[in-house]
Order: sequence, then C-alpha cells, then structure tokens
Amino acid sequence: QVRLVESGGGLVQAGGSLRLSCVASGIIFSINAMGWYRQAPGKQRELVATVTGDYSINYADSVKGRFTISRDNAKRTVYLQMNSLKPEDTAVYYCNAEGVLSVGGRSDYWGQGTQVTVSS
Repeated sequence: QVRLVESGGGLVQAGGSLRLSCVASGIIFSINAMGWYRQAPGKQRELVATVTGDYSINYADSVKGRFTISRDNAKRTVYLQMNSLKPEDTAVYYCNAEGVLSVGGRSDYWGQGTQVTVSS
C-alpha cells in the first residue's frame, strides 16, 4: 500500500520560512511527478509546485521566487522550501504523487495535508 506522509507545517509570521517534506512509502518502483497543492478556506485546491522525475519544475505564479521545490528520488521524498511567506499563503498543503508504479499498478496518491498558517 502506498502512502504519502507530510510534515513541516505550522504557524509562522509574515516574512518567515517553513520547509515541508513528503515521503512516499510502500513498495514503489517509480514515480512520475511529485508536487504540492494547497487549499485555503472557501477556495478550490490549487497547484503550488511540481517536479517530474527528470527534474522539470513548474511553479504557480503566486509563489515564483519565494518557494523552491526539490526531490530526492532515492528517498522517495519531495520538499517545499517556503520563504518570504505571506498571510495569503495560509492553507492546507497537500502532497501529490502522480503516476506511482507499485505492486498494485499505476495510480496517483495524495497526502493527508499539513496546515500552514502565516500571521500578519
């Protein structure tokens, strides 16, 4: 069974930094893309950043220059370094793994989410 476990959320003042981590566990042969999405209260879930297996990276315009996504394939881990945080970054952040090939076949998975709160 494949699971994604996030960590690193919390409360921070505006201008501060946080680092999120997400580890994929289970019998996994490969993962196409890993990334982060977020959902603020009353809003739809939106893409924050993604990174493919060959390190092609995509960022939402709202986080470009402030957030950095990285991936350690050997550890099945994706990170999100968030700097210069703003109150509007407050949301539940979800880890996503796309095209995960495991003993059960190929599928997409989501983590349980981690709360990030930025105070003004």
